[in-house]
Amino acid sequence: MKKYRVRVNGSLYEIELEEVTGGSSAPKPEVKTEAPKAAASGDGEAVASPMPGNILSVNVKEGQSVNKGDVLMVLEAMKMENEIMAPVSGTVTGIVAKGAAVQTGTVLCTIK
Repeated sequence: MKKYRVRVNGSLYEIELEEVTGGSSAPKPEVKTEAPKAAASGDGEAVASPMPGNILSVNVKEGQSVNKGDVLMVLEAMKMENEIMAPVSGTVTGIVAKGAAVQTGTVLCTIK
């Protein structure tokens, strides 16, 4: 153990640090996430998640017609809200649920 004195905002603190060797670290907590509902397979344009995050809102329903550029849903990633837009016009099928945790490449919906 090594002792250090640290001044933070004008206050003096004494801290002790322990050097950890051997590369072992505390186990990381296991995070359980529910797999998002898979998009319908078949013909159509798959809309994939560009990054890992959580679906904050879903602005369309299954079977709804959309135009290219319409906002389909909002994905929160790194404390930023990202609008997921329709890459093509068509009908939405197999959409993920609000609150789903998704990874990069997860199919969020399909547009036929």
